[in-house]
Amino acid sequence: MKFSLVVYSAPYSTQASSTALHFAKAALAGGHDIYRIFFFQDGVLNATALAVPPQDEVDIPQAWQELTRQHGIDSVVCVASALKRGILDDDEANRYDKKHSSMASEFSLGGLGQLIDASLHSDRLLCFGA
Repeated sequence: MKFSLVVYSAPYSTQASSTALHFAKAALAGGHDIYRIFFFQDGVLNATALAVPPQDEVDIPQAWQELTRQHGIDSVVCVASALKRGILDDDEANRYDKKHSSMASEFSLGGLGQLIDASLHSDRLLCFGA
């Protein structure tokens, strides 16, 4: 089965991001495919390259980066949600005269068209968070 995921929650505000991450790992281990992960609203905070959680906590943003890198998953961050929350890639940082980017390189900025595309090319679109 081919899944796409939408993550609405920040990494540490609720269990939704962690649950989505565990689901993605389990689905891949079970032989399923993940077409795309779309990070939306506060979920864009999962794409930060700057989070430094305490050593005794799971580094959820880093775990998303590793999953994306290991499995070549298309991980898209909603550009409108990201800009409002200070998540910028190199191009957007330059465009808005910011000193540096804050988004991990494993992610790409995109729009709602990519969410629609994900729903069209997946057997199931699962949403995590509110």
